[in-house]
Amino acid sequence: MTFVPHGKHLIAGVWIDGDTTFASEPAQGPAHDFAVGRVSDVEAAAQAADDAFWSYGYSTRQERADLLSTIADEIEARAEEITEIGSQESGLPTARLQGERGRTTGQLRMFAEHILKGDYLDRRHDEALPDREPMARPDLKMVQRPIGPVAVFGASNFPLAFSTAGGDTAAALAAGCPVIVKGHSAHPGTGEIVAEAVDAAIKKCGVHPGVFSLIQGGNRQVGAALVQHPLIKAVGFTGSLGGGRALFDLCASRPEPIPFFGELGSVNPMFLLAGALTNRGEEIAKGWAASLTMGAGQFCTNPGVAVVLSGVQADRFAETTQATLAEVPSQTMLTDGIAAAYRDGQKRIVNTSGVQEVLTSVCDQRNATPYLFQTTAQNWLANSELAEEVFGPLGVIVTADTEDEMRQVALNLQGQLTCTLHMDAEDTEVARSLMPILERKAGRVLANGFPTGVEVSDTMVHGGPYPASTNFGATSVGTLSIRRFLRPVCYQNLPKGLVPEQCS
Repeated sequence: MTFVPHGKHLIAGVWIDGDTTFASEPAQGPAHDFAVGRVSDVEAAAQAADDAFWSYGYSTRQERADLLSTIADEIEARAEEITEIGSQESGLPTARLQGERGRTTGQLRMFAEHILKGDYLDRRHDEALPDREPMARPDLKMVQRPIGPVAVFGASNFPLAFSTAGGDTAAALAAGCPVIVKGHSAHPGTGEIVAEAVDAAIKKCGVHPGVFSLIQGGNRQVGAALVQHPLIKAVGFTGSLGGGRALFDLCASRPEPIPFFGELGSVNPMFLLAGALTNRGEEIAKGWAASLTMGAGQFCTNPGVAVVLSGVQADRFAETTQATLAEVPSQTMLTDGIAAAYRDGQKRIVNTSGVQEVLTSVCDQRNATPYLFQTTAQNWLANSELAEEVFGPLGVIVTADTEDEMRQVALNLQGQLTCTLHMDAEDTEVARSLMPILERKAGRVLANGFPTGVEVSDTMVHGGPYPASTNFGATSVGTLSIRRFLRPVCYQNLPKGLVPEQCS
């Protein structure tokens, strides 16, 4: 059955028209009209979310777990329709969207299981010591409590896993926070059908309808109004550095500043140490090419920079990478805007002095083909624009003359989501010297792998120092992501009936 969007906003369980519309720009299939978001929609959704918080914020873990699991069920009930419209809008292949849907429902169910265990609450209890000298100690209980309504911005590159019912929404709902989603205009139909699933789950579970609202895109003023609304207590965002930084500044400039959990950009450098480069250079080159072009390079963990020691092995690595990338066909990018930004990024790199073109091609309209460039470590260090993310299948090989020069490259990195070491046993000492640097630069450090493909688990960290993210102490993936939407509260000498049930 084909899903035909109606193009409305969902505000606290009611589908609402807008005053004006915008047309979607699908990679294939028909375009549809969607209501443009209004500041009045933000006001209505925020008021409903705050009303819902008085019940949902004090609901039991079982009630929230049931809602998360039911949302997953309702998404799966619409599986074929979600895949169809998601593929039309994004150009992503069916297999990719099916996998992303599985990740979305999987993390909803994982969060449900996690909150039932109660460990995320970090419960602590210091029993009263009335006879302690020189001062008695009161009874003290501490627990993490939900912060209130949360705004979530849908991501362009993950129409399911980082959008309407994606990781930020799931984490906030798990914490006990109502959510208002600002849908991404790249995939509004996908956002609408997933919102239908969330709404159906809310009704089945008897939850206050203000727990979830979706406001479609088409108006940047809506995003600004959302992050500045006094009832919004935190923001989750995945997107560009420019857009994210603008929203971050708005959050910080409010009369009551709020946390902005933005994942903004990363080149995810790889360091190929001498032994690994000699023993497995061609294998690593082929793996890099596959990771670099996965999903047309439209992953925030795309490894855009490879740092190698100059010499014959580095030349062979570049040749193998070039030959492998040359065989990759043109791929459809998610939006016309992303494709244009990719072409602009390529021009920025090619116009930087000291950069050699290893593989170039012609990209037109919404299509992308790989680019590969090479430069020296000294030139890379002298030109900061080479360290800026290009969103797409573009790689830069940085050749260092010495291991110390390689360390200088690491020291000059901005914050990253990931850093990768390719090493063999004989590289251990060099790797050990790099580790203190890399763990200061990234939220995840890998050995002998590629960072694309983020495991959703208890231990995953998807974040890092700025500009990888705006909060180095947080992650947007994994069960720890729930903690972003909680705050510690201490209860001193309160009778048992007044202390939240989560304390026990």
